[in-house]
Amino acid sequence: MVDAHTRLYGVIGNPVRHSLSPVIHNGAFQRMGLNALYLAFEVHRLDEAIRGIRGLGIRGVSVTTPFKTRIIPFLDQLEDIAEKIKAVNTVSLEEGRLIGYNTDGCGALNALEEEVDLSGKRILLLGCGGAARAIAFGLKERGTQVTIANRTSDHARALAEELGLDYLPLSSLGKLEAQVVINATSLGMPPLEEQTPFPKELLQPGMTVMDIVYKPLQTKLLREASGKGCQVIDGLAMLAHQGAAQCQIWTGKKPEIEAIKKDLRRELAKPGGDPHD
Repeated sequence: MVDAHTRLYGVIGNPVRHSLSPVIHNGAFQRMGLNALYLAFEVHRLDEAIRGIRGLGIRGVSVTTPFKTRIIPFLDQLEDIAEKIKAVNTVSLEEGRLIGYNTDGCGALNALEEEVDLSGKRILLLGCGGAARAIAFGLKERGTQVTIANRTSDHARALAEELGLDYLPLSSLGKLEAQVVINATSLGMPPLEEQTPFPKELLQPGMTVMDIVYKPLQTKLLREASGKGCQVIDGLAMLAHQGAAQCQIWTGKKPEIEAIKKDLRRELAKPGGDPHD
C-alpha cells in the first residue's frame, strides 16, 4: 500500500516507457516486504531531474540511455568501479548526497559465471559503448584474456589501450580462437534484429555465446550459436543480475535472482512484451 512512508525509486532516461526495471524492482520490493515503489521517469532535462531527486528525497534511481555519462557532473561522489569506468547506471541518495555506482559489469559477469568458469578463458568482447566498458573492466579484474572488437575500430582500439587489453579488427576475427563471445553492441535489437556482430561460420561447438540484448531474447546471434552447438546466455540474465545489485545497494538486502528472472520472462511473454510479438 502506497502511503506517506513509501520509499520512492525509479529509472531515468529517454526513452523509458518500455523499461523492464519497474518489473524487476517492484516485484523484489514486494517479496522483501518493503514499503517501496519504483517508477519510470522519462527525462528531458537532466539538471531538473537531479533537482527533483534531491528535493523529493527519491531514495535511488537507475540511469539509462542517454545519461550514464552525462549524469556524473551532477553527483557528489562515485564509487570506485563507476569512477574507473566513467559511467553510472545506479544512483543512491545517502544522507543527502547522491552517490553513483555501476552494476552493468557485475551483472554481466554474474550471469556468465552462473554458466561457465571464466578462469583462463579467451574472451572476445564485441562493442565499446558504456555496457562494453563496464564488462571489459570486470573481465580484466577477473584476470581473463580479453580481446575487444567493434565496427568503429578507433573507439575499440582506444578502449583496449585504456584498459590494457587486446584489440582485433573485425576483419581478423577468424584469427582469434575465442572460447567465450559476448555481444555488447546494439546489433540484434530492433530495428537491427536480422543482423549479427559475429559471423556464423566462426561459431564452434563448445563456445559460450552471450548476448546482452534482451528484446528479443533469442537474437539472431543466439539462434545461430545454438544451431552450431554453442552454450548460449541471453540478455535477461544480465538484466536480472544488474537489477538485483542495484536493489542491494539501495536496501542492503539481496533479492532472489530466479524470482526476478521469472518476473521478466512473464512480462516478456505478454502480448506486446516483445517487439516481435
